[in-house]
Amino acid sequence: MSETLVVNEIYLSLQGESTWAGLPCIFVRLTACNLRCSYCDTAYAFNQGERKTLDEVRDRVVALAAGFRSLAVPAVRAAGVHPQPDAGSPILKLPLVELTGGEPLLQKNSLPLMTALCDEGFTVLLETSGAQDISGVDARVRRIMDLKCPGSGEASRNLWTNLAHLKASDEIKFVIGTQEDYQWAKERIQEHKLAGICPLLISWVHPLQAGQQDPSLKRVPSGHTPIGRRELAERMIADALPARFQVQLHKIIWPPERKGV
Repeated sequence: MSETLVVNEIYLSLQGESTWAGLPCIFVRLTACNLRCSYCDTAYAFNQGERKTLDEVRDRVVALAAGFRSLAVPAVRAAGVHPQPDAGSPILKLPLVELTGGEPLLQKNSLPLMTALCDEGFTVLLETSGAQDISGVDARVRRIMDLKCPGSGEASRNLWTNLAHLKASDEIKFVIGTQEDYQWAKERIQEHKLAGICPLLISWVHPLQAGQQDPSLKRVPSGHTPIGRRELAERMIADALPARFQVQLHKIIWPPERKGV
């Protein structure tokens, strides 16, 4: 495939978020994002990257996965709470592969790359902001889509038509940093009956380290009240919120500012 992508990094680590957390995963981080969320911890991917052909990216993924080729686990158990759409295959091959960013869907060649990786037999995840149309993504890809809360500074960019394209194998993530974010997420879950569509993730905003605070990021709106992770968890319990509380495992295992993990 001669088509190209601008790639920030490709590395093997553990999946740190979503219902797939804890499983080995190869991350393909693509360059560029059109949002500037207040809590963004990957601002280095806004413009740093190297152009690679799709074959080069695929070959690197296959090479990183080589040590896992003889390993497989039952698909339903590994996937967590939701069934696999390709339930005819009871085995999930590891590692997972995730396209992230930046915003992968800003580069149109991310679509054929995901299809090629699915054709290779990988379980492919897509981490996307929710501000780009997801309808063209290969149906085999598990889409982990943000709905941006007010504290991000980018809530006006949510593309609500994406909700109609989500499947049970996809996931919706709310990143919560303030009490106002939590209330907003709770109302959207009820308004759009999101729990009936796919698994819901509530992710607490991990404070940025000094080196991560890019000046281009939006500011949290004035008047917002920060919420701690314990308070967030307790409010979810008290409200019987039909969602999964998650922390970013990679920031617990490694220093929060470390790349390539």
